[in-house]
Amino acid sequence: MKRSKRKRTVHACVCQVCEQHPYSGLAQEHRAINHLLVNLDEKERRRLVGLLALKPEPRGVQRLIEVTGLSRNTIVKGRREVSRLEAASQYGRTRRTGGGRKAVEKNTPRS
Repeated sequence: MKRSKRKRTVHACVCQVCEQHPYSGLAQEHRAINHLLVNLDEKERRRLVGLLALKPEPRGVQRLIEVTGLSRNTIVKGRREVSRLEAASQYGRTRRTGGGRKAVEKNTPRS
């Protein structure tokens, strides 16, 4: 798979804390999150923000929209994916049932 050569720009957080206190610890955390998101592909970015959305925080998804600039649907989808991964890891599975290659016996016809 070929990655795009287009360089993404770092999103500037538009939350109230970053606008009023741009050198605060929280503003630095938001900048760090956005610098990290620039270097991830679409799937990794969605899952990282989904993981951040799992924190029990008031207005958590809305705050992540302001911080990252990603859409609500992307954040909710990432949160769902991370929850599904956690559930699968409890049962020792890395793939969904039926995923992966078919057994060699099924692919090779008998002569």
